[in-house]
Amino acid sequence: LLQYTRGTVTAFAPFDARADAEALRKAMKGLGTDEETVLSILTTRNNAQRQEIASAFKTLFGRDLVDDLKSELTGKLETLMVSLMRPAYLFDAHALKHAIKGAGTNEKVLTEILASRTPVEVQNIKQVYLQEYEANLEDKITGETSGHFQRLLVVLLQANRDPDAGVDEALVEQDAQVLFRAGELKWGTDEEKFITILGTRSVSHLRRVFDKYMTISGFQIEETIDRETSGDLEKLLLAVVKCIRSVPAYLAETLYYSMKGAGTDDDTLIRVMVSRSEVDLLDIRREFRKNFAKSLYQMIQKDTSGDYRKALLLLCGGDDD
Repeated sequence: LLQYTRGTVTAFAPFDARADAEALRKAMKGLGTDEETVLSILTTRNNAQRQEIASAFKTLFGRDLVDDLKSELTGKLETLMVSLMRPAYLFDAHALKHAIKGAGTNEKVLTEILASRTPVEVQNIKQVYLQEYEANLEDKITGETSGHFQRLLVVLLQANRDPDAGVDEALVEQDAQVLFRAGELKWGTDEEKFITILGTRSVSHLRRVFDKYMTISGFQIEETIDRETSGDLEKLLLAVVKCIRSVPAYLAETLYYSMKGAGTDDDTLIRVMVSRSEVDLLDIRREFRKNFAKSLYQMIQKDTSGDYRKALLLLCGGDDD
């Protein structure tokens, strides 16, 4: 897979899996847990190293590290540490499985993951889902969703977005006109046109389409989507547009709204911080600072507490003021 270099968490050196396993066992053995040791080790090793620690832990003590974390930690810190231990390749597939499991579907998770992952990543998620859960992700998602929201998810799941090649200005003009006619100029909206164009054209092509759309209509495409659609489809279309413009900006906004206002959406906060910590969290931090007049670090500091806060701040990897 792609080598990402914009993460806040990188390989720790010098790394000694056995020494880490011993330190973790000591921190969790006997009465009371030394949470600080646990979180400072697990947030500063990368995912591949955490897997090595888990394997050393089993070798040395005949115990399962994740089981021990679950029995020694509680609440949000437990969720965060267990998430950090999930093999990276499995992370998104696992999040999707839990989003479509049991009563009620978590549309927010489907939207965030399928809008922001690259076609290569989506293919990978589908493969892993099939291997791990012996089920077809597309079937599972279509069984739990409906309407235009379902159709756009299926388009994104095909992971067949056009590759970025040269941009054809004539086609840009044509797509912008089609979207204008399908939305602003029409009584009712032709959602299918939005789904096809936003779900299949290349990223560089769509960025030009958005500029052209603004010229033709006088509106940002987001404003039109906001006016012309609603509910889960609206949220998914907006997420796709924002990710075409900039995935880090979209995820910065996702983090911001997970903490803004009363109460924190910890599941979203944890999912984004963990899944992007080795990918583009540095870029997300930069977008966050640019768009929300405060740093991600400051917002986490203000919005969370205790060891959970310490762990998130370590993952965040620094302030941007």
